[in-house]
Order: sequence, then C-alpha cells, then structure tokens
Amino acid sequence: MNSSKKPDFSVLKALYINCTLKNSSQKSHTEGLMQVSMNIMKAENVSVDYLRLVDYDIAYGLLPDMKKEGKEKDDWPEIYTKVQNADILIIGTPIWLGEKSSIATKLIERLYGMSATTNSKGQYIYYGKVGGCVITGNEDGIKHCSMGILYALQHLGYSIPPQADCGWIGEAGPGPSYLDKESNAKSNAFTNRNTTFMTYNLLHLAKMLVDQKGYPAYGNSREKWDDGTRWNFENPEYR
Repeated sequence: MNSSKKPDFSVLKALYINCTLKNSSQKSHTEGLMQVSMNIMKAENVSVDYLRLVDYDIAYGLLPDMKKEGKEKDDWPEIYTKVQNADILIIGTPIWLGEKSSIATKLIERLYGMSATTNSKGQYIYYGKVGGCVITGNEDGIKHCSMGILYALQHLGYSIPPQADCGWIGEAGPGPSYLDKESNAKSNAFTNRNTTFMTYNLLHLAKMLVDQKGYPAYGNSREKWDDGTRWNFENPEYR
C-alpha cells in the first residue's frame, strides 16, 4: 500500500459494543472514549454501529439462541447478526476490581458459543474479521483487561493488529472519570495518540482482509480437515 495515498475505508463496517454496567439512560465514561474512535471512523466514511449490551436481554449460555434451552428471552441472535455484518468489532469495558466487566465476559462467552460454525471456505466463522478494545476506569488495569479481551478474540478467529487497544485511567482511588471535566482526560496526549493509532490499525488490517477476501483456506479449513485433507501435516495415526 502506498503510504502517501489516503486509503478508502468506505467499504468497511465497524461495530462498537459497550460493556458498561449502565443502561443508555445513564452517562458512560467508556462510551466517551469509544466516541473518539467512532468519530475517526465516521470521518473516514466507515459505516459505524454502536450499542450497549446491557440494554438487551442476553441470556447466559453457549447456544446460538438460548430460548431453545427454555430461556424466556434471548436477544443474542439480534446482536450476532450485527457482529456478522461487521468487519471490525471493538469491545469497550470499564474496569471493576482490575478486571473487565461481567457484561464483557458474557459477550465473549456468547461469541465463543458461535465459534465452531464455519464460513463459506470452511474456516471458523470469525476468520477475516478484526478486533480491538477500549478500556476506562480508575486505578490500574488497562493492559490486564486488554490482554484478556484480545486473547479471547484472536482465539475465536479475529485478527488483531498492532496497538489494538487504548484506554484511560484516573489516579488510584475514587476520583474523576473520563468524561468528568476535572479529569482533563480528553486532553490526555497518550490516550489520544493510542486511540487514534488503534483506530487506524484496525482500519488498515480490515481493509487488507476485505480486499483479499479474507484468509486463503489452504491449511486452515476445518471442513477440509474433517474431510481428510492434511496439507503438509504428517502423522501415521491419521493414515
């Protein structure tokens, strides 16, 4: 790619899922930082969708639709359609006791429940999609939360570019959060730089994958493996 030429990202779709514990009637500091990234994508003509998972009735479980297991309600099929339509998934979460929120854990569990399904190439369903995360809170935990989220996403099949996380934390102990004026968080140079780099790295990798129609199926197709294809893997037990 010619680094002097402005890429065209308009073919891309991004989904931001905020895993705050607050519903949409309340202010979310995580949404505040996610908005910085969303504004960049919108300026690059990317189709952007955003939601708070807590606004939906998402059942616990690993099946595509837990109503089939007797749950009275499960909005996951609606969310999963949005996930499948997006080239980029960005998970946002506050930090609680040094960890990602329980809502973020539920999201990853439900994503995991779909990970055995395959795409048209026989690859796991999230192949060709790109993932990142946005973290906010007080005291430490940005890197710890990012490690867990990004590991989970790549394990499920998402591709993770360099600098795929960003975050903001206040000083130790109770104090102002990201959107509070006294925190001056919106002027934090480190956070603004990392948020910008994360956003563009997600865009670049997603654009490359879309342009080449995902990963080649040579050596990584579950369907071909199950049909007996072994490529250059050799083991007498499989003969």
